[in-house]
Amino acid sequence: MAGGEGTRLRPLTSNQPKPMMPLVNRPMMEHIVLLLQQHGFDDIVVTVAFLANHIRTYFGDGSEFGVRMVYATEETPLGTAGSVRNAMDELDERFLVISGDVLTDIDLSEVVAFHDRRGALATIGLTAVENPLEFGIVITAEDGAVERFGLTPGEDA
Repeated sequence: MAGGEGTRLRPLTSNQPKPMMPLVNRPMMEHIVLLLQQHGFDDIVVTVAFLANHIRTYFGDGSEFGVRMVYATEETPLGTAGSVRNAMDELDERFLVISGDVLTDIDLSEVVAFHDRRGALATIGLTAVENPLEFGIVITAEDGAVERFGLTPGEDA
């Protein structure tokens, strides 16, 4: 997912999408593309909206990064679920959703293996943080099954 406007980082994101912000001399999204490639994900559908051509121009068809990339464009902001739904014409098998503007070294192979072991319909990668109110709260059962999602302050039910 690479369609957000990155409004909290303005003015840094006024003229470039947040996933293109440099981190260790590479756009953040390049780190994600390389992580995906390292874990065997070689078909990538990028959801784009804000300044989408910056991303398309940099990554092209993905061949320079050892992957195949296609783009699903949002004409208006659709949110996370809407963005994925907008890309559904390209999603004809099991898929992973990951943000193009995060820094992570998550073991994607283990996430997929966990998903397969559980025979899950969907799997969410979570991590504990000191103050979860900033990100939202997920209540899980002892076996890891999601029981419910908690709202963050200011969210509507």
